[in-house]
Amino acid sequence: MNADLAIVGAGPAGLAAATLAAEFGVNVVVYDEQTSPGGQIYRAAETSPVARRLGAGFARGQELIAAFRASRARHVPRANVWSLDPARALGVSIEGQAEIVRSRAVILATGAMERPIPVPGWTLPGVMTAGGAQILYKTAGLVPSGRVALAGTGPLLWLLAHQLLSAGVRIEVLIDTTPDENWRGALRHLPAFMISRYVLRGLALQTAVRRRVRVLAGVERIEALGRDRLDAVLTRRALHGEETIPADLLLLHQGVVPNGNLAQAAGIRHDWNDAQLAFVPLLDADGESSIESVWIAGDGGGIAGAEAAEERGRIAALACLHRLGRIDRAAFDRLARPIRARLASAERGRAFIDWLHRPAQAFRVPEGKTMLCRCEEVLAQDVVEAAKLGAVGPNQLKAFLRAGMGPCQGRFCALSVTETLAAMHGRSPGEIGTYRLRPPIKPITLAEFASLPVDEAARRAVER
Repeated sequence: MNADLAIVGAGPAGLAAATLAAEFGVNVVVYDEQTSPGGQIYRAAETSPVARRLGAGFARGQELIAAFRASRARHVPRANVWSLDPARALGVSIEGQAEIVRSRAVILATGAMERPIPVPGWTLPGVMTAGGAQILYKTAGLVPSGRVALAGTGPLLWLLAHQLLSAGVRIEVLIDTTPDENWRGALRHLPAFMISRYVLRGLALQTAVRRRVRVLAGVERIEALGRDRLDAVLTRRALHGEETIPADLLLLHQGVVPNGNLAQAAGIRHDWNDAQLAFVPLLDADGESSIESVWIAGDGGGIAGAEAAEERGRIAALACLHRLGRIDRAAFDRLARPIRARLASAERGRAFIDWLHRPAQAFRVPEGKTMLCRCEEVLAQDVVEAAKLGAVGPNQLKAFLRAGMGPCQGRFCALSVTETLAAMHGRSPGEIGTYRLRPPIKPITLAEFASLPVDEAARRAVER
C-alpha cells in the first residue's frame, strides 16, 4: 500500500492532522494500534460506558473522532507499526500479515507513555500504573475495590483520583511525592501559569480530591509490601518518619514522557530535556524532524497535553501539504496563523507544570534490589556494579546485563538506566545517552516477517 501521507497514531494529534490533510484531497492513511480512534487520552470515546462522567474534555475527543470519521482519511485499526526508515517506508503488521508502506510524507503521532516508576515491590500483583487503571475505567467502566492508594506526582494522578471518587471508589490515601525544592524551578514560570487555562482546572481538581481523601505531602520514599501480592505501602517523610498504610491496590504515577521508540529507531535526533527529564526529538517550528518529510506531532514531540497536540497535528499537516505542493507558502502562513495562536494558548503554563512535577531523583534512580529492567530481571544494584566495572553507557550495559533487550525494547528501563549511569559517572543524562534502538521496535513473529511480499530484487539477492 502506498500513500501521500501516512500517520502513525490516532490520538488528538493524528486525528487533527488526518482530518485537515484529507480536506485538501491528500491520500491519507492512519495506522492505529487500538480498535477505535482516540489515542490514550480519548480511548474508547465512541463506546465508553462512562463517557458522560469524563466531562467536557472527553466530549472534545468525540468531536475530533466524528470529524475524522466524516473525512476521507483511511483508518487502519489494530495495526502494529514496527519500523520506519529514512526513505519513509513503514513496516506494518495487521492481524498477522506484514507489509511495507511507502509514503511521500509521514507524521508520527505516537503520543506519550507513563514514566517508569521502579520502586521496591513495584512488580507485586496489586501494583499497577495510574494510566493502566484509567484505561480500564474508560474502556469498560471497571473500577477498583478494596483499599486503594495512589502515589506519585503529576496532574494525571489527581485527575484519576477525581474520576475514581466520582465513580464511587473509596481512596484510602493519595501519596504526593512532589519535592518541595521543585518550587524553585517552577516559580519563574508562575506568571504564565496564573493566566493559563490550567490554573482554575488544577485548583478545582485538587480541592475536590482533598475534601474526600487523605493526602500525604512531601513523601520521599515508597515501598510496596507483601509476599505474594500487595498488602501495604510503606512511606517515609522527612518530618514524620515512616508510616505503613494497608492497601490492596497501589496506583503509581510519576508523570509522562514522549513515546519515542519508533522515532529513535528511525534515526531521528533526540536531545535531553532537563525540564521534562526525557529525551525529546529535535524538531523545527512546524514539527519536522531531522529526517526530511517526517514530522512528529503531539506529545511524542514533547509533553504539552491534548489541546496542544491537536494544534501541533494541524501545523504538521499544513507543512505536509506545502511539501506535497497542495498549498503555497502564502496559504500555509495564512492557515497556520490562527492555529499557532491556539497552540500558544494551549502551551501557556506548561513550563510551570513541567518543573513543579519533576519526579525526585529517588524515584528515577532506584537502588539495591529494586527491579530496574523487568524483562530481563536486572536489579538496580546490578547496573551499579556494571558501571563500576566500566559500563559507561546503556548500549555497553547490554553486553554486561542484557538490560533493554527484552520485549519492551527499553520502554520500562531506558530512562532509569540512563539516569543511574549518569549518577554513577558524574555526567549528565544527555552525555550518557539512551539505547540504540533497531527495528522491529515491537515484537512480531517470524511468520509475520515471512508474510512480507518478496520483490524480484530480493529474490535475486537470495539466489546469488
